[in-house]
Amino acid sequence: MIDKVKILNTEVLSDNWYVLRKITYEYLKRDGTKQTQSREAYDRGNGATILLYNKVQKTVILTRQFRLPTFVNGNENGMLIEACAGLLDKDNAEDCIRRETEEETGYKVSSVQKIFEAYMSPGSVTEILYFFIAAYSNEMKIGEGGGVEHEEENIEVLEMGIDKAMQMIETGEIKDGKTIMLLQYIKLHNIL
Repeated sequence: MIDKVKILNTEVLSDNWYVLRKITYEYLKRDGTKQTQSREAYDRGNGATILLYNKVQKTVILTRQFRLPTFVNGNENGMLIEACAGLLDKDNAEDCIRRETEEETGYKVSSVQKIFEAYMSPGSVTEILYFFIAAYSNEMKIGEGGGVEHEEENIEVLEMGIDKAMQMIETGEIKDGKTIMLLQYIKLHNIL
């Protein structure tokens, strides 16, 4: 595939928060003809997400926080219920998700299980998201969670039954793609 694409030009349109590039490239089509195309790609780095679950209580840990892009796209209050997640920065995915779990939820997990990885919006965003699950217990709670102040995070930690979480997908109270994927994984694999 690499020989079918030739990058002709890359222009940085913005590097304010992350990097938005306009890339012009030549693409060899299946019929043998070449086509020049131009697309924008938003590079925010790769990330990791995790769903904490408790088999005995049949509960999961989720978070709620304000997400500006959802607000400007019609989410009335901008609040979104999500699985814990964060950008890798320079960490590997497992170290990242352990750190994010502690910062956002207050739970310190030692054993995490990677279940898959996925591009979440491959038409415009470069990010690969690594998906994890981990069992939790009340003994693992070492802090309040809520995020890191210098990152301007204001996260509410939610503990709820798996059945309620699944119902919230149906009612539209949970609309975050990564969270829906993790909850469905837990149900499909009879983990809870």
